Amino acid sequence: MTKKTKKIDITADIHYIHRSNWLRAAVLGANDGILSTASLAIGIAAASDSRVPVVLATLAGLVAGALSMSAGEYVSVSSQTDVEKADIEREQQELNEIPEIELQRLAEIYEKRGLKKETALVVAKELSEKDVLAAHVRDELGINEINQAKPIQAAFASGLSFTAGGILPLIVTLFLPLKGMEYYLYSFAIFFLIILGALAAKTGGSSIINAIIRITFWGTVAMGITALVGYLFNVNVG
Repeated sequence: MTKKTKKIDITADIHYIHRSNWLRAAVLGANDGILSTASLAIGIAAASDSRVPVVLATLAGLVAGALSMSAGEYVSVSSQTDVEKADIEREQQELNEIPEIELQRLAEIYEKRGLKKETALVVAKELSEKDVLAAHVRDELGINEINQAKPIQAAFASGLSFTAGGILPLIVTLFLPLKGMEYYLYSFAIFFLIILGALAAKTGGSSIINAIIRITFWGTVAMGITALVGYLFNVNVG
């Protein structure tokens, strides 16, 4: 009985929030890699009688998409980093100029979280004695190690995962029959998306069923619209 209780206590303390930054970038990249390259290939395949245009368009979409995802993620997350740094510098300046007011602000934060006024002030003083800037950055600005922006990590995760996702539809265009290529691409893309959704949910500790439903529904919508455009225009590109 004791061993069982101990096991429950250990597993109950497992959290996944520390994975949120890189997991978000990786899932977004892989999802975009599968969807964008498969949708592009479906659109071209619907308007082409030759394999070459389909393969070339898919390959070009894969390379451009991976570079775009990496660059875009790096720029956007770097912008967040700049904002964080500016806020931290501003907070340090305020601590130098008006330390008493800043201490009161920190105490008010703890008081709003449920501490009594006297206790909140004591906590604010003790935390300030240890590392005043860290206390304000964490509790006043809301910046910590978990949600702190990491541009290089995000860019690498996005680019690599986009490439991994985009290679899968490319393989389909290379080896499966040209006739009915749109249906092959759709079927395999949905299969890949289901695996991706399940892995992402498992890694993040969330509902696998909800993740699969969400990712397959929107994947179907995206690829369906792209195929429809190809059929409507019916442009012969091969």
